[in-house]
Amino acid sequence: MNDVWAIVLAAGMSTRMGIQKLLLPFDGMTIIEKVIANILGSGIENILVVLGADHEEVAEALEFWPVQTIWNENFREGMHTSVMTAVYALPAGAKAALIFLGDQPLIPESAVRKVVEAWQNSGKGIVIPLYEAKRGHPPLYDLKLRNELQHLDPSVGLRSVAQKFPEEIEEVETGCPGILKDIDTRDEYLRELKYSQTNKTKNG
Repeated sequence: MNDVWAIVLAAGMSTRMGIQKLLLPFDGMTIIEKVIANILGSGIENILVVLGADHEEVAEALEFWPVQTIWNENFREGMHTSVMTAVYALPAGAKAALIFLGDQPLIPESAVRKVVEAWQNSGKGIVIPLYEAKRGHPPLYDLKLRNELQHLDPSVGLRSVAQKFPEEIEEVETGCPGILKDIDTRDEYLRELKYSQTNKTKNG
């Protein structure tokens, strides 16, 4: 999958958590490291992490991981600026990009592979993962839509691309609730941490 890139949005200010949530412990590493580990486990080798708030600390946590980082100086203006910053930075040979959130450590490798396979098999430009008919992350965008991804409507963000090209959408059921779970508050953090530890015990 050398022509598929993972874009990890890790620029947020963690306002609701009160501290930088991406650096909180999770499964023996930090949340952002767990996200990276899951991506690498799916077989994707090209990872671009978009930094913003606390960029030096987050970059330090990723120092020994095989990722590239880029700083979005406009991160305070919204998530769409991080997407655009990343897409501009992707090499010309990139064929598709998966958009991950840096606070979703429960997306399993299998879900990522299902999204990539759906793109390879369908020929569609946008693949959206589902869990019980609900849309989650990571969506995949074929880079034939690069221009649209570089000029997102600030009021709508990524959804503006799907709204413009509904015929390009392919949905794929993943069977994975983790694609819907992000971590914004302390209660959510403790709940997902417990969920992960429980699953590890069951599978161990």
